[in-house]
Amino acid sequence: MNHKVGMISLGCPKNLVDGEMMLAKLRQADFQIVTDVDEADAIIVNTCGFIEDAKKEAIDNILEMAQLKQEGTIRAVVVTGCLAERYQAEVKKEIPEVDAVIGIGKNADIAQVVTDALEGTQTEAFPPKDCLCLDGERILATPPFSAYLRIADGCDNRCSYCAIPMIRGRFRSRPMEEILEEAKTLVKNGAKELILIAQDTTRYGEDLYGELRLPALLRELCKIDGLSWLRLLYCYPDRITDELLSVMAQEEKVLPYLDLPLQHADSTILRAMNRTGDRRSLTKLIKHIREIVPDVTLRTTLIVGFPGEGGKEFATLAQFIKDVRFDHLGCFTYSPEEGTPAAAMGSQVPEDVKQRRQEIIMEEQSRIVERRLKSKKGKTLPVLVEGFDAYAECWYGRTAADAPDIDGKVFFHVKAPVSPGDLLPVTITGYLDYDLVGEEAPDGPHKS
Repeated sequence: MNHKVGMISLGCPKNLVDGEMMLAKLRQADFQIVTDVDEADAIIVNTCGFIEDAKKEAIDNILEMAQLKQEGTIRAVVVTGCLAERYQAEVKKEIPEVDAVIGIGKNADIAQVVTDALEGTQTEAFPPKDCLCLDGERILATPPFSAYLRIADGCDNRCSYCAIPMIRGRFRSRPMEEILEEAKTLVKNGAKELILIAQDTTRYGEDLYGELRLPALLRELCKIDGLSWLRLLYCYPDRITDELLSVMAQEEKVLPYLDLPLQHADSTILRAMNRTGDRRSLTKLIKHIREIVPDVTLRTTLIVGFPGEGGKEFATLAQFIKDVRFDHLGCFTYSPEEGTPAAAMGSQVPEDVKQRRQEIIMEEQSRIVERRLKSKKGKTLPVLVEGFDAYAECWYGRTAADAPDIDGKVFFHVKAPVSPGDLLPVTITGYLDYDLVGEEAPDGPHKS
């Protein structure tokens, strides 16, 4: 009888892709993949270990699975992902019920690791991070019409607050031919939208080809028949080139959407973060982007409460947000991470101050978003249909301005039958919180 295995995948899309590749390895080894924990013989907890909240979520899930093992519901617990890579000795020591803890360089051997765990053999293995395979079959955890496409892994930026280089290793681009083949396979299997991801997407190609190759990659991806949308996440501001912006402006399939994790706007704080720029240069960059790509949607993430952030530095950030008016914004309180330079810095900011500053930024952003959503009323926008909401009794989907899981949705009613994955014109009639509401546009063509 084939053993049944389930996976709990936590954290970012890059980790999700790791999980999808491991599931494919398990299926190739004749494991049965299940989604219900109660049906599984073994559970893999594919963890995130980036910041404190993510680590807590990972540990809580591991403990829950360990409890199910003790109760006899499941037989084995395997821990993978960034938390396992970062805390190699601690996981097994603190949670002895775990049967295997493996680093990302061991992912390709997941079938053997799970087999050994079910047979009573425990594994702790941490090969070099570069052993992580970036190419291979995947079992998508996302809907088939929208898939992540990883173009690189690792990071060389060495931001002072960030543990990612320690966890994921050096920056490694995938060969363009390999990416294009995977993209064609994803589209052949139903993907309408491909979302390009890496720790630093805009750095793509620098290590392999000696130059930035993201614009060239986008042009080649646009040639794939059946692909409708290409979306860019994790774009480092220093590498936003005019060539990249021109491709965005010229290629219909490349969505006018940029995720720019700026983190701050004050020059003193940015230098302490080991990042470049200041309020003036970042404002100039945003203006330049909007000039070349007038309808661009801009997303950013910020960190408040970084060591040394006083009232003056925070005021610079707050004013920057008011002036620039990002379409989407996530704000996080600074989390000191072991082994990073920032964790050892003086002038640490009290937690209550961090929380209040986060609230101030998000309150301002909510006002910006409300004005943006109001401006959409009466417009007809293409919407990628995602599914039917039984509670709201209507369909929902996303516009080109909304990335999955992190941005808003559109809830709408239809007159004719639709299916997930259809591109449907929807006339916006209003909004609710961060989401739009609308109606199928009259005489609007379906694009399936």
